[in-house]
Amino acid sequence: MHLQCHFGQDTISLGRLGANVTGVDLSDKAIESANKLSEKANIETTFICCDIYDLPKHLNKQFDIVFTSYGTIGWLPDIDKWANIVSKYLKPNGKFVFVEFHPVVWMFDDDFKKIKYKYFNSEAIIETESGTYADKEAEINQECITWNHGIGEVVNSLIKNGVEVNSLNEYDYSPYDCFNGTIEFEPKKYRIKKLENKIPMVYSIVAKKKNKC
Repeated sequence: MHLQCHFGQDTISLGRLGANVTGVDLSDKAIESANKLSEKANIETTFICCDIYDLPKHLNKQFDIVFTSYGTIGWLPDIDKWANIVSKYLKPNGKFVFVEFHPVVWMFDDDFKKIKYKYFNSEAIIETESGTYADKEAEINQECITWNHGIGEVVNSLIKNGVEVNSLNEYDYSPYDCFNGTIEFEPKKYRIKKLENKIPMVYSIVAKKKNKC
């Protein structure tokens, strides 16, 4: 299962590799695009449009692997509830694969000039911004509400919900050029130019659902 799959590109890639895959996302437009891409690619996939917290109302099965990546948990206020969803949909001994932008990145203002927000999740971050992460020059003004979740909060929520963390890694680059003031120092590896390799930008977790005796 691919949680918060957006328009399903990674979901379809998993299907192409032979997985029987289900993608889940809140956006009806994203799921509409995902279904069109899946049909065009001739890859059999299932997509569900719903709030991730409401998924038990729409799906009653478990999976060998639950996967989610990049720009997902920042939209969620309650990480314990998220971890419960991950656990609920994993089979015993099933694997959870997670990669996300590092919470240190979200402490900075948009131009990485100063520390603007707390590392720890204590309240919603409300911002008005122009453009989108996909098109910084888009003529769109919008209010965004996000939450910053420290790594300890994420790991402890998984453990509390019966998901055992097997590895945790941090990386000093982003695979996407989605921040201001970046430099591509190697193919498809980006850093904030003035910060070089001084901050973590991405982290990954591989975990396993405990097999209850």
